[in-house]
Amino acid sequence: MSGGCSAECYEAKPETNGGQVGDAAGKDVQISQAFGASRPLFGVLILLVVGAAVAPGQNPPGGGVSGLTAEPSETHLGRAYADLANDRYDDAVSEFRAALALDSSLEMRARFPLAVALFDSQKLDDARHEFETVRAAVGDQSDTAYYLGRIDFMQGSFEAAIRELTQAAAKPPFPDTAYYLGSAYLRKGEFADAEKWLHKAEAASPADFHVYERLAGLYRQEGRAPDAEKALAQASQLRQRATESENERLACAQRLENSSLDAARPACERLFDPADPVKLTMLGSIYGQHGDFEDALRPLRRAAELSPGSPQLQYNLALACFRLKRYDEARVALLGAANQWPDLFQLNSLLGIVLYRLGDLEGAYETLVHAHTLDPPDRDCNAFLYEVSLVLADKRVADKEYAPALQCLKTASGLRPEDADPHARMADVYATLGQPLQAQAERQTVERLRAAGVQ
Repeated sequence: MSGGCSAECYEAKPETNGGQVGDAAGKDVQISQAFGASRPLFGVLILLVVGAAVAPGQNPPGGGVSGLTAEPSETHLGRAYADLANDRYDDAVSEFRAALALDSSLEMRARFPLAVALFDSQKLDDARHEFETVRAAVGDQSDTAYYLGRIDFMQGSFEAAIRELTQAAAKPPFPDTAYYLGSAYLRKGEFADAEKWLHKAEAASPADFHVYERLAGLYRQEGRAPDAEKALAQASQLRQRATESENERLACAQRLENSSLDAARPACERLFDPADPVKLTMLGSIYGQHGDFEDALRPLRRAAELSPGSPQLQYNLALACFRLKRYDEARVALLGAANQWPDLFQLNSLLGIVLYRLGDLEGAYETLVHAHTLDPPDRDCNAFLYEVSLVLADKRVADKEYAPALQCLKTASGLRPEDADPHARMADVYATLGQPLQAQAERQTVERLRAAGVQ
């Protein structure tokens, strides 16, 4: 999907309504999956983000940057994603709508996540309207069909749910697509098709106990008591494994808090399961939060291999690589993630810094400018953008690209309006261009700022 966040940016859980899961055999209390509801996995994404990029030099004050062609719609998008990160769905909805009011063409960058935010907040009719608007604008997409099918199911329209989810299943946007399709057939009483799709769900998500619980319900309705008991036993075993994983995570974290890394490692390594990206991410994140990025890299790299379409896991891998100065590997992971989440500040900020470390000044400048428009007050991003602007300006002056050099210097002066250095450089550029009035104005600004600094 071009131009926005694909469905792979969002994680799903069994159909919910007020925290309950519908089932033909009754209702089960919803047990949250490891990474939350049907929204971007910000919980995973920011596990390692604290202190991710220590900016060079002085942190500048936040604020806008003169000389940038920032679109207000991008700032609204940045705020919207930040709201999603903190489960502030109503605020996210307001920000996405503000972005769309400024630029109605942002179907996949704003309207699709707007629809998902409405879905998460159980405003199903509003969510349906937005998903259908997206479909009218960009055509049939598997992720749109998935969510419309989910809404149909939750509203009791099982025939429509089957139609939508069958379309989604042709290119499943989530591993649980088959689960919901099988569940819709089950609610219609079409047991053969229900079993077919639930077995597909089992193959796609063999560790998901919800699938086996749903199969048990199917078998009970068909009078297949032995099969139902077997499915329930599998579900119970998987629930127990999930509990054990959480206990292992807690044991690892507690050991790291109270003892050395070497002493904690045996407890932590119990989380290393080369087939389970959830446990791998837990392990890598725990190591990363304790500053052990070398040990974090192995599980995070494996998790990213298992889920190459997950921007969250690619980001966590990139951050560990960044900390270890493995910038090439970080760049590869971040580029793929940023293509799917073009308006997520953390991705763009880290990518810009990585590109700078690799010597790609043009790419770093462009990416950090975009990051700044998404979160203008962020001090670390602004500090790196300031430095990149000055270095790139020097390069452009050396290449006699004076107009682009002035653009960079205006960006720098907007980031640090109290700093005389960008104005001194602009004065030199204007003098070179034979524009004495502009050069003199910049020199006067330099004198004023330096005098204020002495005081």
